[in-house]
Amino acid sequence: MEEAALVGPSGSHNALRRRGGRGRPGDVVGEASWASSVINLVNTIIGAGVLAMPLAISRMGIVLGVCVVLWSAATAGFGLYLQSLCAHYLDRGSASFFALSQLTYPNAAVVFDAAIAIKCFGVGVSYLIIIGDLMPGVVQGFVGSEPGYDFLVDRHFWVTAFMLIVIPISYLRRLDSLKYTSIAALVSMAYLVVLVVYNFVKGDTMEDRGPIRIGHWAGAVPTLSSLPVIVFAFTCHQNMFSILNEIGNNSHFRTTAVVFASAGSAAATYILVAITGYLSFGNSVGGNIIGMYPPGVYATIGRAAIVMLVVFSYPLQCHPCRASVDAVLKWRPKQHATGTESSPNRHPLLGPRGNRTPEPMSDLRFSIITTTILVLSYLVAMTVSSLESVLAYVGSTGSTSISFILPGLFYYKISSPDSPTHQGLMKEDDEAEDDLSDDDDCDDGEGSLARSLSESGLLPCGSRHWRKALLRRLSLALALYGFLVMIVCLITNTFFKVSH
Repeated sequence: MEEAALVGPSGSHNALRRRGGRGRPGDVVGEASWASSVINLVNTIIGAGVLAMPLAISRMGIVLGVCVVLWSAATAGFGLYLQSLCAHYLDRGSASFFALSQLTYPNAAVVFDAAIAIKCFGVGVSYLIIIGDLMPGVVQGFVGSEPGYDFLVDRHFWVTAFMLIVIPISYLRRLDSLKYTSIAALVSMAYLVVLVVYNFVKGDTMEDRGPIRIGHWAGAVPTLSSLPVIVFAFTCHQNMFSILNEIGNNSHFRTTAVVFASAGSAAATYILVAITGYLSFGNSVGGNIIGMYPPGVYATIGRAAIVMLVVFSYPLQCHPCRASVDAVLKWRPKQHATGTESSPNRHPLLGPRGNRTPEPMSDLRFSIITTTILVLSYLVAMTVSSLESVLAYVGSTGSTSISFILPGLFYYKISSPDSPTHQGLMKEDDEAEDDLSDDDDCDDGEGSLARSLSESGLLPCGSRHWRKALLRRLSLALALYGFLVMIVCLITNTFFKVSH
């Protein structure tokens, strides 16, 4: 099997090998395992936002809060699923938001990548700020306030110190290389979950516990103010294409299993922490559940675990930020194709399935972009102690765009029967496997559902592709839902203050 050093969407030299056998010419496969893909995606999802879940549940009530968490997991998971379907329209190893933009909305590609870069940069900076805020308390919890060690309670010292850890792991080219740091981060998260559950079972907070809301909420305004916390907690879509490019087996079953396992694990973690943390303190719970526990060794270790979590999560934000910055720098306005360049099975800009030979990111370019991101992150974290308001707006726009709007719009556009890319892929699939026959009708194994949908006027009968028609409608609904969430979150962040 021929080896090939190809470059993924992030511009990194991914260890990819060419597909042999029945694969399409030029297709390549990655070497990442299913487990490492799930680990990296789960670590991208689960961050410091888990600490605010009990507060969100306190405002919504347990029943509504759990429903919102499950709904957010489902919508975020559907966005991930659409991304996996969109990647099928691109050559193996070349999937990215930029590549899809080139096939669908080429002149808007720079806007999409700029939004992704800003969002990931802002989240990365927030991680450094969390380190600076928590480490002085960790030191005081372990050694107390010893004279002569004042620098140990200086946030600037700890931001600088932890940059020595962040820098080398941020220069790793492949996302799969971060699986071990992701494991360490998930171990830290596991400790936090155990700490919250243990204190709930122990019941030492019951005396000061406030009232509990089970089936009723605190009101529309408090509920809406907590909605962004839950919605944004499932944002991981910036790394999905890198995972799809690097996973060894990118079959529909395996990639769908990655989505289900990742979103399901994150939802289970959020619900467990939210319910047990809320039941421990009731309506008296604060925005940081770990900060609610009395000083002690276990609570101090919990704060240290948060630091460990965000340290190893930073590269997962730097990776897509670097890819998007690189795409923005490479962007040029696309000219309309001439008649000689177009054919029924060729996209007028990139060919039937996107660019088969993406331009590599040179070592110098890789180093310059990464260094710039790190230096700017460090300077902002050192000079600004709180990015709450800025991140609220960046999250409202960037997270909703990445999670809902872009996956929905991309799939709706690229899967259109009139799309040259769609027609070219369908022809390739028909030649490779005879599983897309056009003479199937509604009498096959899926006929009853197809018939009922066609009778309602939602889907056409006599076509085996009724599922794709349904997915197109759902993808458009997801994009509209994303716009709605964006508007609600912007209004909430503008007029209402969320306690953390």
